[in-house]
Amino acid sequence: MGDWNLGLGALRESVLSKLADLLDNPKCGWRQLADAVSKQPQFRCSEKELVSCSLQVLSARGSPSRRLLAMLADRACSLGFLLQCLKKIEHREAVQYLTATVMEQIRITVQPVAQQVPEGARLVLSCQASGPTALGYQWFKGKEEVPGSSTPDLVLCPFTLSQQGYYICRVHQGERFVFSQWAQVSVERSGSSSSGNSSSFFPSSASGLHITQQPRDLTITEGDCVSLECMAEGNPPPQYQWYRNKQPLLPANRPSLKIPCVTTADRGKYSCRVYNLYHEIWSDQAHVEIGPGFAVSWDENDAGFTPAPARQLSQFYATDKVALLMGNMNYQYHRQLRAPMADVHELTNLLRQLDFKVVSLLDLNRQEMHSAVTEFLLLLDRGVYGLLYFAGHGYENYGNSFMVPIDAPASYTSEHCLWVQDVLQRMQERETGLNVFLLDMCRKRNPNDDIIPQPGPLKVTANIVFGYATCVDAEAYEVNKDDLSNGIFISFLKKRLLEDDKVIVMLDRVAEDMGRCDITRGRQALELRSNLSERRALTDRIQSSDCPATTSARNLQWAIAHVLPESRYLHFDCGVKPKDIISCTAQLSDFSEGVDVDLKLTNQETARDAGSLLFIVETAGRPEVHKLFTRLGALQRLKMELTFTVCLQYQYASMDEEVQEKTTVTVGKPLVAKLNLHQPRLPRSFSASSSSDLHPFSLPESSSFSEGLESGDPGLRDFLPGLGLYLLVLLLAAGRGSREREAGQHARRDFQP
Repeated sequence: MGDWNLGLGALRESVLSKLADLLDNPKCGWRQLADAVSKQPQFRCSEKELVSCSLQVLSARGSPSRRLLAMLADRACSLGFLLQCLKKIEHREAVQYLTATVMEQIRITVQPVAQQVPEGARLVLSCQASGPTALGYQWFKGKEEVPGSSTPDLVLCPFTLSQQGYYICRVHQGERFVFSQWAQVSVERSGSSSSGNSSSFFPSSASGLHITQQPRDLTITEGDCVSLECMAEGNPPPQYQWYRNKQPLLPANRPSLKIPCVTTADRGKYSCRVYNLYHEIWSDQAHVEIGPGFAVSWDENDAGFTPAPARQLSQFYATDKVALLMGNMNYQYHRQLRAPMADVHELTNLLRQLDFKVVSLLDLNRQEMHSAVTEFLLLLDRGVYGLLYFAGHGYENYGNSFMVPIDAPASYTSEHCLWVQDVLQRMQERETGLNVFLLDMCRKRNPNDDIIPQPGPLKVTANIVFGYATCVDAEAYEVNKDDLSNGIFISFLKKRLLEDDKVIVMLDRVAEDMGRCDITRGRQALELRSNLSERRALTDRIQSSDCPATTSARNLQWAIAHVLPESRYLHFDCGVKPKDIISCTAQLSDFSEGVDVDLKLTNQETARDAGSLLFIVETAGRPEVHKLFTRLGALQRLKMELTFTVCLQYQYASMDEEVQEKTTVTVGKPLVAKLNLHQPRLPRSFSASSSSDLHPFSLPESSSFSEGLESGDPGLRDFLPGLGLYLLVLLLAAGRGSREREAGQHARRDFQP
């Protein structure tokens, strides 16, 4: 019987990760669980803590649910209370998994121990476990199973030299299993000591390296999470490096590998290299196959929860979901705005929870906006849900809306801006399943523009939704509170976006919320325009199209701008020893032309000091590793490869002056720079009947994202173990974000709430 009074900390990391996978969804997931546990005051999460959970989606391996479970574990939440809350929110799959894990957990009660016996004697290794009935036992010598070893006791008689080595026992019941500790057995020799015998196997005090848990094959669906584990034991402690199709994955240097929201591009053969100072060993290859998504439902009977045929949660689905988010703040000839950066960030976070492929960009000029929209259209296809969000200056003349780029002249007209109705027409040509426009901009008339554009005929598709942040001939506002203040529209939208309702129903509730708010009443009112005739929702599931080639091409198209450059160690031939130097520092300088670099925000100790208000740095790695942060902006304007200089400065104890060594690093075109948005796009045919227009980009060789310093001499590694220089590059802040904190008048007028 399981002990439900135990805390969450008693669960293995693999169990917590599985629970997090089950809870990482918008309909019945971590937000609902946080609300349920809040009935007990000690488990109530503050708004700041909930935001920190949400921000986990910005990390490639982040999980909002895993962060929430960690907070509950810190507050001594019991397994019984967690189970009670999971039942309350009716998350049946999580209830079943937790019940099976706790009630039938296998525990090793007697571990095998290392032994030395004379050659020819009788040697017995014992392993005993508690848990469910009918436990099975398997003994292994290294990776090889010992024949006939199916009992708790392994008897080796007579014991010979060839049987020396490391032994481990696998205790299993069905698909559940645990491994015992490793036990080294050896022949006792006359006049030898225990330490002497150990040294005959490994140098000094080192022991062999052994994999105790191998990664397993997986078959999952698009949008799910890949979770692989490789556990090992050894002395010195093992280190890990994961590979996919024999290519290293970076960063992936933990026993567990987790890839959220996978696409078909993530399928392949995964393996883990385990190594320490003396040994290296490879895990088994795990085949990861990724197929189309499907729905699962559960029926309850007297025996508990059992799988039932999948129920169709909604008769509508998307073949994919794609969103383009653009926020313009730092205008060259107009009043600057403050909220678009936070607005784009908040919306990115929420849409990713709804399985949207999100491309987020800041501070785009006219050419970059046109190119970004063109690339966005290439991601659309028949049945895809397309969402376009714009925050910035805008205007509306004669029913036509225009988004203003940051380089628009003082007296701009439609020829300097991006025409929303033209984007809609081009989206319709892709035969999308749903077209959603969220325009967070002013809609005042532009007296400088007397041109009445004539759009081409729109198709009668009954799948268009416009959400205007304000009414015709009115202004949109932002709350002037701090650096991360939202615009009024997003402040209300973010509270409703995850609701499982028809899009226009959800937006209508946002309009009602704004109408009840004192600070918006009479100043700003949400306006909806829609011809949506079906109950389509942003929460609709994704069901891949019948053309896997088109789907894979679209996934690759989206992934290009989201691939982080690889990490790299730089080697300096300084040859210094810890006793020889009294200081050692490093700095980045001499960045390529094209990107925005504020020298006052370079080489900072924290991401916030470097001007990033949104990015949360993972705490992985050794705490003694030094980190410096430099923020680059306007990556979309990078025409050549990004290069910079790393300068290592150190001082000998016997010298008054510092010694410098410099090296130039080239990292290719990181993130959105790969798309070359600064280049004009040729007119293309957007016939949905052909997939030939899915623009094939050439993906450049992987380049360095994190630059670590490692001396060729072991002495410096001992003095500064892995001094890290992390080059912080945010796709989310790909614009001129170095000026995001400047105060000023705002065309989206701000006022105090």
